[in-house]
Amino acid sequence: MSQQTAILIMVGAALLLLALGSWAWLGRGKRDRGLRAPVGEIPAGATTRSVHPALYVATTRHGEPLERLAIRGLTYRSRADLTVTDAGVALDLTGQARVFIDADRIAGAGQATVTIDRVVERDGLLRLSWRLDDGTVVDSYLRPQDASARAVADGISAIHTPTQTGTDV
Repeated sequence: MSQQTAILIMVGAALLLLALGSWAWLGRGKRDRGLRAPVGEIPAGATTRSVHPALYVATTRHGEPLERLAIRGLTYRSRADLTVTDAGVALDLTGQARVFIDADRIAGAGQATVTIDRVVERDGLLRLSWRLDDGTVVDSYLRPQDASARAVADGISAIHTPTQTGTDV
């Protein structure tokens, strides 16, 4: 086999892999098109408890850290500012509208080590579990840059009040 033939085979294989990846991502987007992040501003009168620069990693199905969801505004990894207020949590991802998760939507906060695209030191990720409009619980993963994931999770847990439905995580 000549060198040119080998190069053409490799380029063809690479293009096929890119096409399959694009097809899969479009299918995921179609599957998740009905999922919406709660876009909005921090309510007037809310007291800011802390603000943390962070790296937003992903939002996944609850308890399934390798099943990424393509929720508009939370689809791609990004730098972010995480604001914890007494009314809820705001996520400001670069180039996206602010996502504000009311305190009553929060199902829990904790630490994690692994999620899709990211493995870090033990408990280096913040896992924020919250409810979509339809009640589905999802997990958003962030990597705080100025504080430990445990400290930020504790701050979020301080504003979280468990619901009476028993669906808290």
